[in-house]
Amino acid sequence: MNTLTPMKRVALIASLVFLWGISWSIYKVALAYTPPVLFAGLRTLIGGLLLIIIMLPRRRLIRWKQNWRAYAISGLLNVALFYGLQTVGLMYLPSGLFSVLVYLQPVLVGLFAWMWLGESMSWRKVIGLLLGFAGVISVSAGGFSGHVAVVGVVLALVTALSWALGTVFIKKANQTTDALWMVAFQCTLGGALLTAAGSVTENWSDITWNTPYWFGLIFGIIFGIALSWMIYFTLVGAGDASKVASYTFLVPLLSVFIGTLLLHEPFTWFLLLGLVLIGVSIYLVNRKPRRTSVLAGVDR
Repeated sequence: MNTLTPMKRVALIASLVFLWGISWSIYKVALAYTPPVLFAGLRTLIGGLLLIIIMLPRRRLIRWKQNWRAYAISGLLNVALFYGLQTVGLMYLPSGLFSVLVYLQPVLVGLFAWMWLGESMSWRKVIGLLLGFAGVISVSAGGFSGHVAVVGVVLALVTALSWALGTVFIKKANQTTDALWMVAFQCTLGGALLTAAGSVTENWSDITWNTPYWFGLIFGIIFGIALSWMIYFTLVGAGDASKVASYTFLVPLLSVFIGTLLLHEPFTWFLLLGLVLIGVSIYLVNRKPRRTSVLAGVDR
């Protein structure tokens, strides 16, 4: 397992939360000028192809015959299903409620990592993950208004499940695959599938090739997809998947703060409560126990 210094780990986590946090606002503006599935497909496909070109000098690490299944599975779970279901699901649910359901992911990652990766699971960590989820609910409370469709709830939950399974799969696959090539092929294969789906269900002529669209697309290609997933894979490969996932609770919090500062959306007590709950969650999930005794695979 790769190791990171505490300073580098903090820097990577802060960068990841910042990139994913500001992405929602940037994509929201760009989506006014493009069909959603085509937008998701293009930014992931081009981002993946860009990484392949950059990393051609390291092509000996691809090991395609050995790793192509891992690349394909990761592309399906972390790109095609995650971004595809997310895009469609937002058509059926208020954004706040959809965000809450998707950010069930860290809780699922904690469970799956305990079941399949042998990571420790304590009552402290369980409580921390649940508090983080409660914090996301509090932060997103203002987005619960609007029509709620059962299909939207199902799509949000499957999105969270896909992301959680993809995260755990990445952690396991990192033992045999190069992390950078995993990002490149994940984005390329998943992006190609999304672009094909968008080409069948949407119209290319509906894209308005203006400045907001280009900015959103280029930001997504370079920062929202390629760089952020490289950071995420690096963190997951260097530590407990559940601990890394707990920090993603900060993403919707940052998104709401950006909306408050730049879009003049109201600051509420729910936002403050969410900040406290998420802070306690991250502390509990990442706090090292004073002593560990294992009983039936669970730390006490």
